[in-house]
Amino acid sequence: MRILDHPNLDEIKLDTVLAALADPIRLRIVSQLADGHDDQACIAFELPVSKSTSTHHFRVLREAGIIEQHYQGTSILNTLRIGDLNRRFPGLVGAVIAAQGSESSSLGPGAVTE
Repeated sequence: MRILDHPNLDEIKLDTVLAALADPIRLRIVSQLADGHDDQACIAFELPVSKSTSTHHFRVLREAGIIEQHYQGTSILNTLRIGDLNRRFPGLVGAVIAAQGSESSSLGPGAVTE
């Protein structure tokens, strides 16, 4: 079974997390993981980018320590590392998601924030 590398808790850096969350596609992925259930397959995300670009975004999130990925058969399942992130940077991810949601709703229905 193939194992993907993930940073340990003490290796997760604030600037790397913030840079990863600054991208609208990656923030969309994180928001969906926060709102949904654990272990969502990559195909569960309807992203307006190619498959290779999508793969890049998931890799950036994994390498930043924001998500954990593991193989189940041929699928890669994604889980938000909210417990680890809250231990490392208390409230950060929740605040970023809330701010993004507030920004989207203040622009009105159908607004595109990407």
